[in-house]
Parts: sequence; C-alpha cells; structure tokens
Amino acid sequence: MRQIISKRNPTPLEQVRRRHRVDIVEGGAGAESKPARKRLSAEDERLLNQILEGEQDFIDSPVFYEADAEQRIYADAPDIPKPDTSWYHPVMDDLSAARGRTVKSAQQVILTGAEEKVLFHQFNYARYRVYSLQKAVWASPARQPTPPQAEEMLRWYRLSERIREQIAETNLALVLAMAKRTRMSEVDFADLVSEGNMALLRAVDKFDAGRGYKFSTYACRAILKAFSRQGMKLSKYRQRFPTDFDPKLERSDFLETKRATFEKDAAEEVKRIVLDNRADLTDVERTVIEHRFGLESGDNEKPMTLEQVGQIIGVTKERVRQIQNKAMEKIRLTLEASFLGTKEEEEQAADAEAQPQGAGEGQGGVGAGQVVLPGVGSLN
Repeated sequence: MRQIISKRNPTPLEQVRRRHRVDIVEGGAGAESKPARKRLSAEDERLLNQILEGEQDFIDSPVFYEADAEQRIYADAPDIPKPDTSWYHPVMDDLSAARGRTVKSAQQVILTGAEEKVLFHQFNYARYRVYSLQKAVWASPARQPTPPQAEEMLRWYRLSERIREQIAETNLALVLAMAKRTRMSEVDFADLVSEGNMALLRAVDKFDAGRGYKFSTYACRAILKAFSRQGMKLSKYRQRFPTDFDPKLERSDFLETKRATFEKDAAEEVKRIVLDNRADLTDVERTVIEHRFGLESGDNEKPMTLEQVGQIIGVTKERVRQIQNKAMEKIRLTLEASFLGTKEEEEQAADAEAQPQGAGEGQGGVGAGQVVLPGVGSLN
C-alpha cells in the first residue's frame, strides 16, 4: 500500500509534512543496513528510543486497511478549526475575571460529532502507522529501523502528538467547568485542575469515535472519576498523616519567621507608645511622629514628608528632622524599658537568679568561695 501511495503526486498536506521530516540522508544498499539512530540528532534519537520501548496503542478502525486510507483520512478531510487557549489561566482563576479575559470572551471551538470523528480517525491512524512500523522493525534480524523507517516513525508519531494536543486544547473548558462544579474543600484547586488535565489526555487516548458518542460525554465521566480518585487519595493520606505541613516550621525558615514576628510586635508596641504617650512626648513631637509615620492616617493616605510636616507646625524641614530624632530617642528608651528590656534589668535578673534558694534577709550576697555565672547560679 505504501508503494502505491508513493507513486502518485504528493498532496499539499504531504508536502507540508515533508518540511518537518528529519534530515536523514539515504545511502546505498549498505547504508540501509546500518542503524538509523547514528544518523539522527540527539533529540530524535531519544524520541526514537522512547517509541521503540513499548508497543504503540491505538483504536482500530476498518478504514485504516483500505487502499486509499491516508488520502481519505487526511487529504480529503475537511479543515478542523483550532482552539484559542489564551484564556486558560486556571491557577489565577480569580484574576482572570478582573483582566476581562474569560472563557466566554475568548474564541470558542465547539466541534460537531463529524468533526470529532475526523480528528480521532487522523489521530488513531497516525498511531496505527507507528504500530505497523514497530512490528516491521522488531521482525527484522537487526531489530533496528532503517533510515526510511526511522523517518516515517518519527513523522507519524509527531503527527499523532499534534492532533492529540489539538483535541485536548479544544476540550480544556471541560476540565475547568468540572473543577468549579465539584470543587472539594480539602483539595487545592490547582491540583484538581492538574488531575483533570491528565484525565483528559487519557480520555483522548482511549476514546473510540466509531461508537457514535460525543467525546465530551466520555471525557466528563473520566474527569469526574479522576476527581473522585484524587479525593480518596487525599483522604487516605490525611488519615495516615493528620497534621498538615506548615512551611513556618521549616528549620531553614525559622530564623526569618522569628525575626519577622519580632519586628511586627515591636512595631505595634511603638505605635502604642506614641498613641498612649508613654514616652512623655511634647505636643509638637507627637504631631511630628504621627504625621511622619502615618500612625493615625487611613490606609490610603501616605506618610508626610519633612517639608509637609514643617508647613503644618510652621518650621523648616531641618527643624522637623531635629524634633523627629529627639522624639525617636525618647521612644527608643521607652521601648527598651517596657518591651526589649534594658541591660541593667537583664543583669539584675541574672543576679537574682544566681542567689541560692532559701536565703533569708541579710544573706542575699554571694558567700565566700562562690563564683557567680549569669543564668546558671553559684558554683562552690
């Protein structure tokens, strides 16, 4: 059948395919007996090894065995519109609406049953040709493809992958619709969509268009089953590991988390010191601090500059800087005394801890022959 097809004039579709073929130079009679992978690029060699690892699966059809099967399936087939997937942003689902780029606003491609049958016949026929070439290679004594066989195998495999991708992209909206309809609280939405995409690809491989059903009917059931398996898998995992993973407990992030928490608490304490005026600030100092750091302003208002504050209290911006520095020094001392603790208080606390327990009045000092270590106690 291949000899009959090669004698006729190539169709426009075949001419386009030949542009994407691997550049394998055919030699004489001895060249065909050498393994083709020596003539291939590294990428093509990896792909060829992947193809030859296992038997190619396909959905059989009586049309594949007719004499003009390739002509009828590809050249005589109508053009199928390709989908627009620019709208597909499942992970940023909430931001898509704000951008005005939704599924309804994008160009949708809804295939009829006849159009789906054309695509699936093209997809499975390409896989059938890969399967036939595999059988021919494995039946040869060398079990290695000749240059023409390697060229044909790569061409048909890449064609099948392109058609598979086109079918999957046409039905991406099914995954998103099913994920939104059956969203599970215990399953992350992105994981749910990812599992649905994998189920969609498996459905493309297993769907038999010759039975007369629409692909969407078969794909929806496959996607829902995948969601159910994902939920059961997560349920078993949570029974075995009931505690959720918390990135804050990672040892590598412990110091950063502790520092961020401390800075937040210190900032809140500074705000309370200023608002309660525990640092004995004057009215001018308090006004400068409140306006410079926006302590009483709303979320939409920005802190004022030195010049703007100076216009309010009637002084230059350099004088405002001096008032600000003096007020910040008062706040720092109050913060150290009430929140951070001064060095003198730390030493007093260490001395009190170092005193022996049960000592009465007049025995609070350190006895002879004792060495005091802060935080440890006295050693004889």
